[in-house]
Amino acid sequence: MQRTLPLIAAQARPRLIGEPVSAFADEVKEALQAQPHTKLVVFPELHLFGDENPDLQRIEMLQESAEPLDGPRVKGLIQLAKDLNIWLVPGSVCERGPEGQLFNTQLILSPEGELAGYYRKIFPWRPFEPYDPGDKFTIVDLPGIGRVGLNICYDAWYPEVSRQLAWMGAEVIINVVKTTTPDRKQELILAKANAIVNQVFVVSVNCAGPTGKGQSIIVDPEGNTLAEAPDDASQLLTAELDLAAIDRVRTHGTENLNRPWSQFREGEAAVELSVYQGRINPATWTPPSYKP
Repeated sequence: MQRTLPLIAAQARPRLIGEPVSAFADEVKEALQAQPHTKLVVFPELHLFGDENPDLQRIEMLQESAEPLDGPRVKGLIQLAKDLNIWLVPGSVCERGPEGQLFNTQLILSPEGELAGYYRKIFPWRPFEPYDPGDKFTIVDLPGIGRVGLNICYDAWYPEVSRQLAWMGAEVIINVVKTTTPDRKQELILAKANAIVNQVFVVSVNCAGPTGKGQSIIVDPEGNTLAEAPDDASQLLTAELDLAAIDRVRTHGTENLNRPWSQFREGEAAVELSVYQGRINPATWTPPSYKP
């Protein structure tokens, strides 16, 4: 079965906190002109939470802007995805948690007008970010297409996050980013590394200058670059991800050689992992959905 995911990754400048969803709606509609048959549109981390120019990211402004997931902001974004009949990742939002927490929360909204999934950033960039950490990994099924995993900026520096998402069945990892610092060059390497070691697509979309360093990138399961932004200018990356490539790469191997999900043989002993107070168990190494 052909499973293709046409997507747009919008490397864009953050919008100011408090702007109406209708203003963002115009931005999404304009992006769709670049590839009208697109099924998924992705914006950078905290895209709707810019704080002046340059972006000051003041803690008090972020705190004041936070809303629960059933608040008016998310309801407006849900309606936008439905009106445009697309899957929409509007970056991440400042979420007011049920116990007053401040979460950096990535959303994915469905064409049917539903909050299909949300992910609270597990690894806030400490000591610089004010967010409380989340504690759950999130994958979302796009019916008839495939499964995506949600991932925010600094999470990419922790290989356990991408590995867990891949093990849960993610075929595409959506990494929304707001990197304003020189380490974007390392993040590009991490995007390719996470794609290679997990044999998944990685979509890493950063905000544009003058706030962000840009250099967004889309990588295939063998680490090849499908699309990239060479600088920090506002621009749209378009791609059509052939999710059947996941099956091919995992069956025949990266470069027709390496099959890490098929590493172990039946009956082999577990590998102790003292750093995790746990182990790699060959019996549970491969993803539940993996078919060698």
